[in-house]
Amino acid sequence: MGKGGGCVPSKKKLPSATADEGPPRARDAPIPDQDNSPEAPALDLDGVVTDPISKLKIFVVFYSMYGHVEGLARRMKKGVDGVDGVEGLLFRVPETLPIEVLEQMKAPPKPDDIPEISAAELTTADGILFGFPTRYGCMAAQMKAFFDSTGQLWKEQQLAGKPAGFFVSTGTQGGGQETTAWTAITQLAHHGMLFVPIGYTFGAGMFKMDSIRGGSPYGAGVFAGDGTRQPSETELAIAEHQGKYMAAVVKRLAQA
Repeated sequence: MGKGGGCVPSKKKLPSATADEGPPRARDAPIPDQDNSPEAPALDLDGVVTDPISKLKIFVVFYSMYGHVEGLARRMKKGVDGVDGVEGLLFRVPETLPIEVLEQMKAPPKPDDIPEISAAELTTADGILFGFPTRYGCMAAQMKAFFDSTGQLWKEQQLAGKPAGFFVSTGTQGGGQETTAWTAITQLAHHGMLFVPIGYTFGAGMFKMDSIRGGSPYGAGVFAGDGTRQPSETELAIAEHQGKYMAAVVKRLAQA
């Protein structure tokens, strides 16, 4: 899956199933069609049931200083895992700030249950969701440094054809929920990756005006404020929907 040339998603046929229902406000959202035919289990020569096909893998790769993007990432993985034949894997990009600076900024420790990822590992993913906070309407330096480390993959175009999406965190309502993702598309363009936005597929929840929420047609988002505000249930639901939506897209591409 994505090894070697890494140019297109795997062509293997997947176990056919219908995705679980999405979050409460997204159940009427148009998720790409999936094959609903039943699958017969594969047997080895001794009649033992075996796993016929390994699952498609969607990497959720993020940088999070205070945990806001991490919260979206964990909920996004839940959405990915809700689609049969697809699994989400969480990764964080390397920190570029010294520990002394992070302590002065009162940043919490990095989660032990989420490993760091190297650029070379991206080739093994069938789809990638990148998450990061904004810095003046663009991605944080830590994520940019990670993209800068993918030069060899760009040279060999090993990520060309892989679907990818974005989710973000901003401090204010006008702080870059759309521009942060928009300016990041240049990274995908140079790699020849396929940008997969969620549009308005989340449904009615994208139009409600009765509460503050992050997220845009580009992808899920959270407002961090001064750092004390945590993702709302609506923001988390959009993240879960994005994971489910990306999983369905990757699955359809693999079945094409």
